[in-house]
Amino acid sequence: MADFTPKSAVKSSVRTLASPFEDVDAFNALIQSVILNNPFGCVSYMSAGASHPPVEKSRETYTAKFVYQDNEGKVIGNGSESYATVAGYKAGVAAVLANTANITAHGGVPAHNIESDRFSATLKCHVANGEIFILTFSRQQVSLSSYEDDSIQTVVETWADGVPALA
Repeated sequence: MADFTPKSAVKSSVRTLASPFEDVDAFNALIQSVILNNPFGCVSYMSAGASHPPVEKSRETYTAKFVYQDNEGKVIGNGSESYATVAGYKAGVAAVLANTANITAHGGVPAHNIESDRFSATLKCHVANGEIFILTFSRQQVSLSSYEDDSIQTVVETWADGVPALA
């Protein structure tokens, strides 16, 4: 019987943040900065007949957490809502807080538990040597994956060292 033969040495690494992103705006500002400023020197490329930018967002999700409190401030329920965009997240939070039917059903007033919210965005980056690597940002960490060339980790790590939010 034939053996499986490794074809590559794909690597991954994680940086846990000293403190989570304060809110969705701080998180989104960093993501947009990476896309617009391309701090890794990535290059555009063609794949399956489609043109791709040097850095592109391939996935994102934003989850808002809520607690429902009675008139004495006692927690009587909780909930969460997930959204595919920052705009959806912001509109969804406002909708939950204003939804009188939902408030009546819970028997309490909703409060947005911002500290428990979760954010995630995945960026795909293409470097000049043809390699594509993935950067996944969450509220608590940054993951670098699908790279072979160690210089990619060095470039990303050097950049991250200069970004106070990624300490």
